[in-house]
Amino acid sequence: MRSLTLLGSTGSIGVNTLDVVRRWPERFQAYALVAGRNAPLLAGQIREFRPRVAVVDSAEAQAQLIQNLESINNPKSEWPELAWGPKARIDAAVAAECDFVLSAIVGVAGLEATYEAVRARKQIGLANKEVLVASGRLVMEAARAAQTELIPVDSEHNGAHQALRCGRRDEVRRLILTASGGPFRNSPVDFLRSVTPEQALQHPTWKMGPRITIDSATMMNKGFEVVEACWLFDFSPDEVDVVVHPSSTVHAMVEYNDGSVMAQISTTDMRMPIQYAMTYPERWDAPVPRMRWDEPRTLEFSPPDLERFPCLRLAYQAQRAGGSAACTLNAADEVAVSAFLDRRISYPGIWEVVEETLNRLPARETSSVADVLNIDMESRRVAEGIVTARQHELS
Repeated sequence: MRSLTLLGSTGSIGVNTLDVVRRWPERFQAYALVAGRNAPLLAGQIREFRPRVAVVDSAEAQAQLIQNLESINNPKSEWPELAWGPKARIDAAVAAECDFVLSAIVGVAGLEATYEAVRARKQIGLANKEVLVASGRLVMEAARAAQTELIPVDSEHNGAHQALRCGRRDEVRRLILTASGGPFRNSPVDFLRSVTPEQALQHPTWKMGPRITIDSATMMNKGFEVVEACWLFDFSPDEVDVVVHPSSTVHAMVEYNDGSVMAQISTTDMRMPIQYAMTYPERWDAPVPRMRWDEPRTLEFSPPDLERFPCLRLAYQAQRAGGSAACTLNAADEVAVSAFLDRRISYPGIWEVVEETLNRLPARETSSVADVLNIDMESRRVAEGIVTARQHELS
């Protein structure tokens, strides 16, 4: 029986993780469920999975959670210990009763708890890109010191992890990550100036939250994955390639030094990589649709057009710069995407704001998570200032 702390239990990854727990009740138990503000969903999860600890992000959210637990007639004797705030997240992640931490909180809000869980020698299932994009060196140094491993949950990195098991690391020539290309992969570059939030949110393959959907359209999400792959698997940016693969059937490929290419192929169901991370190094039967090989199938690959996807270029640029550049990249992108969704800037304004923020804030080294969080806040302030200036220019 493995005891699980789930950071981000009410998000899509969290919901799918609990579906895996539901399937294997004799093998997994939820020690702590950590959520944000979705009190109704968390209350239902508490009633079903009976964790010992439940954490939300504020006192207000905890009050709402109590109301929801009372409304579903959940006896107080069956309530978990309730807590809120960043320290409570960390306590849930490092608790002695916890064996495995699934890190799925969106954004840098999940960084501190994940970092401390690594230092506490927990095995980590990593579904939060920002942990390594913002603080890759610190987190991986901590993992090496603690002799613990981060198992990626994102489908592309999970696929890379599986393909890398086919040989020794010194036999690998390069890693190839696949990208759907989003809704604008065939659109003329001039068309991008008129793209609306509604158009950008129409992803052709995946159903995701607003920010990650926009990041997929700009391919910034793939840029973050390049940064994350460099840290997870010890690659230089020049050893990680991206190809556009609209069907999202192949998640990652690894080219070995003899020319062999190992590809990880599966249907697009996140329960498979989640369960892989939770059961590694074993493989268990997974409740996901299987590939149909009795039907015609075509696998299409093409190189990304960096004129159409300049965010991908900026991500490579940031990883090569090192230091705090990728942290600034992530923070500026979050501000820019929010501004686009609020119709404060144009679609191309997303990468224009990010690039200007990178140019204004030179990369510097960080020595602590506090340093990273300070740079994140500074980058957001600069990016927001750029957005505001652009609005004034247009008015």
